[in-house]
Amino acid sequence: MAELRHSSSLGSRATSSPMKRDAAAVGDSSPFIPDNHLADDDEHDRHSSKDRDRHLCSFFTDDPRVSPYNSRISLFFTVLLLLVGLVSVFTIFHKLNAPYLCKKDGITLHCPHVKESPSLWENPFSSTTSWKPCAERRDGVLSELPPENETNGYIFIHAEGGLNQQRIAICNAVAVAKIMNATLILPVLKQDQIWKDQTKFEDIFDVDHFIDYLKYDVRIVRDIPEWFTDKSELFTSIRRTVKNIPKYAPAQFYIDNVLPRIKEKKIMALKPFVDRLGYDNVPPEINKLRCRVNYHALKFLPDIDHMADLLASRMRNRTGSSNPYMALHLRFEKGMVGLSFCDFVGTREEKAKMAEYRKKEWPRRYKNGSHLWQLALQKRKEGRCPLEPGEVAVILRAMGYPKETQIYVASGQVYGGQNRMAPLRNMFPNLVTKEELATKEELDGFRKHVTSLAALDFLVCLKSDVFVMTHGGNFAKLIIGARRYMGHRLKSIKPDKGLMSKSFGDPYMGWATFVEDVVVTHQTRTGLPEETFPNYDLWENPLTPCMCRA
Repeated sequence: MAELRHSSSLGSRATSSPMKRDAAAVGDSSPFIPDNHLADDDEHDRHSSKDRDRHLCSFFTDDPRVSPYNSRISLFFTVLLLLVGLVSVFTIFHKLNAPYLCKKDGITLHCPHVKESPSLWENPFSSTTSWKPCAERRDGVLSELPPENETNGYIFIHAEGGLNQQRIAICNAVAVAKIMNATLILPVLKQDQIWKDQTKFEDIFDVDHFIDYLKYDVRIVRDIPEWFTDKSELFTSIRRTVKNIPKYAPAQFYIDNVLPRIKEKKIMALKPFVDRLGYDNVPPEINKLRCRVNYHALKFLPDIDHMADLLASRMRNRTGSSNPYMALHLRFEKGMVGLSFCDFVGTREEKAKMAEYRKKEWPRRYKNGSHLWQLALQKRKEGRCPLEPGEVAVILRAMGYPKETQIYVASGQVYGGQNRMAPLRNMFPNLVTKEELATKEELDGFRKHVTSLAALDFLVCLKSDVFVMTHGGNFAKLIIGARRYMGHRLKSIKPDKGLMSKSFGDPYMGWATFVEDVVVTHQTRTGLPEETFPNYDLWENPLTPCMCRA
């Protein structure tokens, strides 16, 4: 019985469909269907199969029996496949040869993926090979400049502010002279109310190199021409001054409004001249000329260069063997803290003194002081407050920099003194300034000009392996821009102060979460190649007008 049940089950599985069982039964037992009929069915199946194959292949053959409609369809699909193939090959080739370039999406910066493991001391090599500087002078080019007495006239400017603001003004003056085909009188470095410095152009910059390097671009003379006898008039007379130049003015403004007055008077002073030339509203060759002035024509005097090299060398050899070093631009002087109108940790007495200081220096902004607390909270939330030394220390440690890191500090007198610096110094004891690296005798020759000391800080920061800024300003953006122009290899860290303020203010955030936030946020904030955008700052990002595909 068991064998019978097993046999029945196999048979039921093999012919489970009733229709199949009936057909099988008929095929096996009916005496009314002859064998040759079955053979005819097989032959019919073979012909049907051939017909199907012929129809499938008809789109790709030249058989005249195929209809013209099918031929057109086959041609269309063939062309479409070729186009898709070409586009795919082009896309792959473009991706393989596309330059490394980070792109902004709102406030977020997206950078291409790299295979190299992250490094504390330099940007990935693959991100630094796509671009090269191309604003240098082209030697051997015949000058098309007219002689000095055949230009449209002379322009004269006072370069105001500190060293770096003066540097930007000089670059802009050369550009404006080029726009108007005018002769530029060597700019005067105006005494600043804060710096109290009377440095002349020739006390800080190499004048001969400056004039010679730009001889194919702009006529530059050392002094006011002799035929203009009343030189004091150029400094004081309203008739000799153009004062209505708006900030970030386009090139066309100078052609329409300033050039006619220069042609009429022959010599005109332009003042004020702080940020009086735009970026994306001037021709590209003018922006390239500004880079040529900034990165090639403006050289510090040899003794300043030599002392800066000496300081950088001492930073690299403080441990007895070659080591990298970090440069930290710490913006926490009393004036900066007061001007920011931000709130900082301190005693009641400190806060009261700061309030009195702000009321005295900026009475219009201070008013009665009732609105300042809300303003301070808003500014800190938006990342517009200077980082405190203790905050800088925590961020650097979260990034992975060890306690032994050698740090060169470029800073004025820190507000709060040693007490304010204590958290930073405890976490990174190898903090030094130029006064600690050099002897008093070595620096005495530079003390007569405050801008000379600022130039030393500028060059030592420029030569560092990693540069870290803590607040905005001309010093930081000129350093970052120059390091980008040098090839993007050197790291220039720009902390996200808005995000950091949220993290510092979160009492429930653990150290591991904070570290992850800091590392992820700052992976792209290290001076990588970045596309420019409307109203971009040429001094911080010179890529588009001043750099070319490598």
